[in-house]
Amino acid sequence: MEPLFEWKLPSKIPLDVLEQLASFPRVQQRLLYNRGIRDSVGANSYLRRQGSLYDPFLLDQMNLAVKTILQAIDSRMKIAVYGDYDVDGVTASALLIQVLTALGAEVRGYIPNRFEEGYGVNKEALHTLHEEGIALTITVDCGIRSPEEALFARSLGMELIITDHHEPGDTIPEAAAVICPKKPSDSYPDKNLAGVGLAYKLAEALLTARPVAGIAAEDWEDFVAVGTVADMVSLTGENRSLVKSGLQKLRVSSRPCIRALAEVSGIRMADIKASTIGFSFGPRLNAAGRLETAKLAFDLLMSRTLNEARRFAIELNDQNRQRQELTKLTQRQVLEEINPARVPILIFSAKEEFNRGVVGLAASRLAEHFYRPAIVGSINGDEIHASCRSILEFHITDALDQCADLMVKHGGHAMAAGLTIKKDNWSMFVDKMTTIATQRLQDQPLKPVKQVDMEIPLDYLKENVLEQIAEMEPFGMDNPEPLFLIRNLKVASSRIIGNDLSHLRLKLISEDQITVDAVAFRQGWRRNDLPERIDVLGTFEKNTWKDQQTLQLNLVDFRSAVSN
Repeated sequence: MEPLFEWKLPSKIPLDVLEQLASFPRVQQRLLYNRGIRDSVGANSYLRRQGSLYDPFLLDQMNLAVKTILQAIDSRMKIAVYGDYDVDGVTASALLIQVLTALGAEVRGYIPNRFEEGYGVNKEALHTLHEEGIALTITVDCGIRSPEEALFARSLGMELIITDHHEPGDTIPEAAAVICPKKPSDSYPDKNLAGVGLAYKLAEALLTARPVAGIAAEDWEDFVAVGTVADMVSLTGENRSLVKSGLQKLRVSSRPCIRALAEVSGIRMADIKASTIGFSFGPRLNAAGRLETAKLAFDLLMSRTLNEARRFAIELNDQNRQRQELTKLTQRQVLEEINPARVPILIFSAKEEFNRGVVGLAASRLAEHFYRPAIVGSINGDEIHASCRSILEFHITDALDQCADLMVKHGGHAMAAGLTIKKDNWSMFVDKMTTIATQRLQDQPLKPVKQVDMEIPLDYLKENVLEQIAEMEPFGMDNPEPLFLIRNLKVASSRIIGNDLSHLRLKLISEDQITVDAVAFRQGWRRNDLPERIDVLGTFEKNTWKDQQTLQLNLVDFRSAVSN
């Protein structure tokens, strides 16, 4: 049996590094080295550091932003916080609104409707806010690619502050302040903050300039953790530190929204991890903006009572189930267009029946399935609204920048982006993007790689090792959950599990008769070809079922057993 991935074994740890890390357990030595840690100082910092790391005023124009906001509050000007409709934008909006309210501001939130307004700042919304008497608008998680909209706000006499973590375009918007660590003029030490991370730094700066008794920016680190993990930004540097402290707050949170989310997700508060956000909280909060409007998710985060939060959480849970079905349907329709024997270098599909709110999820599944960049769009009148998901070898936003003349607007990261394009330009866009992808990828093997952290015998996986692994959390982008290679395990039994019978459960036995349970999610289709003995690549975890805890392997991949 062939593996799904190429397994890349780790290099040896140099002797001088082993000496530096000698005080740490063997497993941690290997995991730390694999993540670029080379000495004890770096290791202790990596394992122990929590919370904010850098002065928020190191961000370019932070002083201007704070001065403008405090003057607006003192002048009793109406303020709007303009956020994106994803989890990052909604958590950033709720965080900043609550902090501004504590500072005495008259403030309201505004989150655009994905279907009627699309992503980012739009002139109609700014005009509506102006008509309401809004004098200052602060963007979170959007705006860095909105120079025209910034000029429009100025023409209305409205002050605009932009906070955004996305890649800027050629023109930086003209606004009262533009806070974006990726601006060429910005020297902030960490370029990877999420939108909610930037909102947090702004809150930190505001509360430094004007302290409020009983209030601290750290009170919102739980929101920072949720938005940062859900947005899949790098969990290194300040992101890692903020999420680490935010997870601690989530586990003991008294916020109605967190308690209600945990209830509908079937998660014990004490068990909340980064993966809880990625697979449980995040999808539910995202469901509202994908199917209707993100207002429901925003209202949940702003809930003041548990009963109120429960109503919103239950509705979000229902929407999440609808979202899951729509995503599967969209993915199936695109798969029907693809010949598995001739998978294109870049996957494209756009249809009127595709729901605009789930095209990004479908693109993500397709990119993962074929290991090719994927762009899936929803046709609405004479426009197509599309989402892009990519692979490590292809910076999708750089490629889109080369097609800017064909699009109405676009923006994003290396691995994910969104765009709006006239339907008449779609075929030209497909041709040009395919040419760019071919030039960059034609000589690449295009087989996904899994980096093996460590090869170990089965008897090494015990409770104390699990505790050592837990100290490496939070896991996520650029800090993946450790993958262990265990060779030559006998398949004692196998069965298909799950509501849709898509998962595979195995009982495995080592040569020295140690037994372990293992589960391979979404790999049920591989059961018929199982050999007698396999090598496995997986993570080590505790499985809780009916208050009983057992240790198990979560298999990312497996293959026929081979000799060293």
